Amino acid sequence: MAEGKSGEDIVSEYLGQNPHLTQWVESLRGLCETNKQWNARREFLLRNMETFPSVQPGVSSPSTDKLLSLSMVWANHVFMGCKYPQPVMDKIKEMADGIVVRDAPVRTTRDEIMARGKRPGAPGGDADSSGKRSKAGPNEAGGRATGRGLKSGPPPQAPADHQPFFNRLYKAVAWKLVSAGGFGPNLDHFEILQGCVESSKESLSCVFVPLKDIPDLPAGRTQKEGQVCELRCQNVYMGTGYGRDEAAAKAMASKEALKAFQGRKVTVKICRRRFRGRDVEDLVLVDDQPRNPVFPPALSYPFQAEQQGDGLS
Repeated sequence: MAEGKSGEDIVSEYLGQNPHLTQWVESLRGLCETNKQWNARREFLLRNMETFPSVQPGVSSPSTDKLLSLSMVWANHVFMGCKYPQPVMDKIKEMADGIVVRDAPVRTTRDEIMARGKRPGAPGGDADSSGKRSKAGPNEAGGRATGRGLKSGPPPQAPADHQPFFNRLYKAVAWKLVSAGGFGPNLDHFEILQGCVESSKESLSCVFVPLKDIPDLPAGRTQKEGQVCELRCQNVYMGTGYGRDEAAAKAMASKEALKAFQGRKVTVKICRRRFRGRDVEDLVLVDDQPRNPVFPPALSYPFQAEQQGDGLS
């Protein structure tokens, strides 16, 4: 593809020269991708088609699945701040060479966020706020949340929009658990959940925060060392886990998320949760058990980022 032009110009010119690709590539757009996210991921796909010579438009194949998965991983890293094993990060960085994402989300440390919250109006965090970086990514970009942003929440139609995907994911997880001998403590819960999500052409979002940095937890727990992991898919909250390190926290979060798939169905709902000391409406995945679940405080809030974005449609 040509260089020296904007990404949209490059893509438009390329598709103009290869019109047979237009319908196929547009069919790969995710249900909840904004124009900005899709334009970037579409360019990633088209730039890298030639490195997967066995990819044939409209034909399912392992190469196509791999290219789609890598494009999701790259988009999740750029727009949601997700982190992956270093070999994967190196691979997507190489594949994305030459792609320019304008006004990409800015990563902000949790110390900077906390400092700004204590001193409203300050132009930045303390000089020594460059401690351990939270991996919450764009969900905490900008440091301060406006009341308007927090109150906006997911749109009323969001549960219905997301439900078809999670119905498919439910079937994939159910079959995977059956083949693994059922839900149990010896399973690699994250591997099962991640595999099923990726087979459905999506990716998990993992947000990590040090346990001691979460103000909404009970006082006794906040004194302990460790990490907290929150899992989302398509911006829908799935589970939270606590552990001595990120791997352990991710494993526990995956186990909690898989518990919802033990019932007869899963449902996407808008529920109330705590986020940075405030009540917000969040998209969550629940099972069919008749109870009023109490959710852990949210580590991320993607709907705030969308509200404060750049005119996303």
